[in-house]
Amino acid sequence: MPERHPPLEAIGNSIGELTAAIAARGEPPPVDRWNPEHCGHSGMRIARDGTWYHEGSPINRPAMVRLFATVLRRESDGSHVLVTPAEKLTIDVEATAFRATQMTTSGDGDQRRIGLTLDSGDGLVIGPDHPLSVIETDAGPSPRVAVRFGLEAELARPLYYELAEIALAEGHNPAGVWSDGMFFGLSA
Repeated sequence: MPERHPPLEAIGNSIGELTAAIAARGEPPPVDRWNPEHCGHSGMRIARDGTWYHEGSPINRPAMVRLFATVLRRESDGSHVLVTPAEKLTIDVEATAFRATQMTTSGDGDQRRIGLTLDSGDGLVIGPDHPLSVIETDAGPSPRVAVRFGLEAELARPLYYELAEIALAEGHNPAGVWSDGMFFGLSA
């Protein structure tokens, strides 16, 4: 069976093309409104590098990972769960649920828009609905963007460096970037 939503690509696409592709997907499943009883642990883990595991073995089918990603949410206590209308299972997440792996931009200064695609195949535009932050972790600064339902995506280092280059070129003090009408600092 073909995938209903193949992964989005930022590379080679304009911000307009990316936002049109995001809009064409429609809304994700309403996992924020599903509240079944907790059923236990899924036996799954998302490693720091974004690899999904089930009972210690990597899940090698990207389409399967993308499907699981659609029913993932973060609880108010910081834990992550896979949820359907009938069941809720805990999943271990070592850092963030997703990784931002590709970027496209348009405009300059406060007119800039920054689009990202994620390892889950989804896309977003950094802005009011998807704010960018940098938090300090044991592994050093971690640039992150809010995705949905409390989930975050950590930016791949090359994307963070590209944002830093933009901030330096535009001379922002403190260092940061504009996207979709909002300014986001690039330090923890």
